[in-house]
Amino acid sequence: MSDSPLMPEDSVDSSTDSPLIFTTPSLARRMACWFYEGMLLFGVIFLAGYLFGTLSQTKHALDNRHGLQAFLFLIFAIYFTWLWSKGQTLAMKTWHIKVLDASGQPLTQSRALLRYFLSWVWFLPPIVAAIPFQLPAQVVGLLVLVWVFVWALSSKFQLRGQYWHDVWAGTQLVDVQKKT
Repeated sequence: MSDSPLMPEDSVDSSTDSPLIFTTPSLARRMACWFYEGMLLFGVIFLAGYLFGTLSQTKHALDNRHGLQAFLFLIFAIYFTWLWSKGQTLAMKTWHIKVLDASGQPLTQSRALLRYFLSWVWFLPPIVAAIPFQLPAQVVGLLVLVWVFVWALSSKFQLRGQYWHDVWAGTQLVDVQKKT
């Protein structure tokens, strides 16, 4: 049995045999959590980059650039899959947000990994669209920022206000603030 009032022993209301409805955190709180997560990832990137550079004996930052990118992709997959299957990352704990599957249960490792792959929709569309035009990094960065804004706002068009990649992955972000 969980200590959280929003995490019952099983997520079906015994009086109606219907799934419990959880509250979706506000878009502002989810985006604040998202930005905080990005700041915390600098530490993960630093440690992973140091490890990669040491193990590969890379002397210059641009040497083995694609290898480093693939390594970071793998490290992020492990980081997010492991923590999401536990329910929260550190940023999510700070902002009282939890990730659950559509039925209100903790994520399995495979569902967390699926959510990780689908969450790349935050970045990949503008990056892939910019490749044929060989745009400067500043323009690609601006395109990514605009896309993030559009993608976040698109959750307003989802019935429960969830991000679309959560809907596709069968997951949901829920508010776990203690009600006063």
